[in-house]
Amino acid sequence: MLAALAEAEAAAARGEVPVGAVVVAGNGSVLARAGNRTRELADPTAHAEMLAIRQACAVRGSERLDDADMYVTLEPCAMCAAAISLARLRRLYWGASDPKGGGVEHGARVFSQRTCHHAPELYGGIEETRAIGLLRTFFAGRR
Repeated sequence: MLAALAEAEAAAARGEVPVGAVVVAGNGSVLARAGNRTRELADPTAHAEMLAIRQACAVRGSERLDDADMYVTLEPCAMCAAAISLARLRRLYWGASDPKGGGVEHGARVFSQRTCHHAPELYGGIEETRAIGLLRTFFAGRR
């Protein structure tokens, strides 16, 4: 999670919402790391999770990441949760919950739907205080 937090800090420094994600293989090696780049790329799908999944799949040469885990600083939205399901990630760890835009514990609850093909093991609240602090600091500077 510390690597994901570093990606979130880098995203904030670029003027992006501070969310970072890291995909780790079963052997502990980092396959991919990314921070939000929606503004930089003018792409509403350029969330940290999406970028990290794309990168990890490219490294693997496969659309499946079934022996890998994702660490992300904010509860994934419905779009990212669906991508996590489609990539067949084994475990999902996140920092801050997102009652407004989350798609795991809140909102769409993607992994709880009958139409969900794969649900990873879920672990929330990892480094939550630090993740929330990054978000609060970022948005306080915008107001």
